[in-house]
Amino acid sequence: MVEVNWTKQAINDIDKIAEFIAKDSEHYAKIQVQRFFSAAKVLEKQPTSGKIVPEKQDPLIREILIGNYRIIYRIVSSVKVDVITVHHSKRLLSNNPHFK
Repeated sequence: MVEVNWTKQAINDIDKIAEFIAKDSEHYAKIQVQRFFSAAKVLEKQPTSGKIVPEKQDPLIREILIGNYRIIYRIVSSVKVDVITVHHSKRLLSNNPHFK
């Protein structure tokens, strides 16, 4: 089984997304957060299940799409992946500080 490591950046992204959604509905903010963590759970057994991030074209940097969001992760080794960021798909990835 692969360890899924959530970076500080990814957790911070989720917190900001939840805060934004909670302005309208705390209930839906909690649901969205649960969706992120549930979606990434598949990486424990299938770390290559996400598609390669088109902007990077690096087979080790992949993404899972969840609604309007991209969970972007890096395959570190055969036993570990790092979730790098959670990014809104309408925003340019080049605007994300982690990818500059």
